Amino acid sequence: MSKIISITSIASISPLGNDPKMIWENYKNNHHCFTEHFLDHKNTLVAKLDSDSNALVEDLRQSDVKYKSLDASVLYAMAASRQAIVNAGWTSSDGFGINIGSSRGATDLFEKHFQEYLETGKAQTLASPTTTLGNISSWVAHDLQSTGPEISHSITCSTALHALLNGVAWLRAGMADKFLVGGSEAPLTDFTVAQMRALKIYSNSQDEWPCRALDLEKKQNTLILGEGAAVCCLEIGRKENAIAYVEGIGYATEILEHNISISAEATCFQKSMKMALGNTDLSEVDAIVMHAPGTKAGDLTEYKAIQKLFGTNLPMLTTNKWKIGHTFGASGMLSVEMAILMLQHQEFIGVPFAEVPKPRKQIRYVLINSVGFGGNAVSILLGI
Repeated sequence: MSKIISITSIASISPLGNDPKMIWENYKNNHHCFTEHFLDHKNTLVAKLDSDSNALVEDLRQSDVKYKSLDASVLYAMAASRQAIVNAGWTSSDGFGINIGSSRGATDLFEKHFQEYLETGKAQTLASPTTTLGNISSWVAHDLQSTGPEISHSITCSTALHALLNGVAWLRAGMADKFLVGGSEAPLTDFTVAQMRALKIYSNSQDEWPCRALDLEKKQNTLILGEGAAVCCLEIGRKENAIAYVEGIGYATEILEHNISISAEATCFQKSMKMALGNTDLSEVDAIVMHAPGTKAGDLTEYKAIQKLFGTNLPMLTTNKWKIGHTFGASGMLSVEMAILMLQHQEFIGVPFAEVPKPRKQIRYVLINSVGFGGNAVSILLGI
């Protein structure tokens, strides 16, 4: 069985839009996607879907009476998945598997149902089936009329890349030929923002760039939440229509000191990156799309892990969270999308307030990092 995994398409719906050309153009400008909304009893910066994407989601919701009661996280995944399989040329008869996860699942819908229960003492009939975690992949499978296995999971912020790991495992085991993998998140709710404030990591900055992800000199935490979904189509073997290849996968778990801890040099990232790189020479890695959520400790420890592994010859470093915020379970696949766009266009997208890296002659290999609460780190090496 071939160990080569082709990515034959990727699709997303996010504050950057849902059209690849629009997404690329938005990546190339130095404008963030944050707007103020009244959440958690105060004005809060968040990154919401653009108007075209909102219209797409609303059209999807109105297209079927069964879809009207679904949470936004499910609809986001359905919208991205529809486009991904079209781009890959898949049909429902292909029997592809589905693994789409979420950090928090049906966030908005769950909070509304729970609030109603607190006020009335009664739960709506559809409260359970529309808020269970398996809801996302199951509805995507229904919408696409697929016949393969369907899997949902939550491994906090590394959820989407764990879905990719799982898809690779199924393909290499010979249990499937194609897998649709990714993550979806709609976390822009009062309770979710309140939880981030309780951790003292949410941005209160009024700067030009309020989320200073990858700014290693920042004096305060600057995490901002965003929403969206991203999925990619994986196929076993080297396909002619591949847009990138999964060259290596790595994973590791941090030994925790407390619930959200990560070591000073992010041991989990050091291990996951080493595993993903395998026998690849460090000098061949042209860029790293970092997890870098915009927190003081999170950004710095990941950077130290990269330093520890690569020494003074660092690849070009970037992240997209300064622009679209932290989309929790969807963030890893949105980083994969960014990496693929840089590979396709042979152009590095940096962070406007970070040190400008020396450009490489060619972008051939890009490493993507993701980690979540509990120290679950994943690294993916992509190549062309």
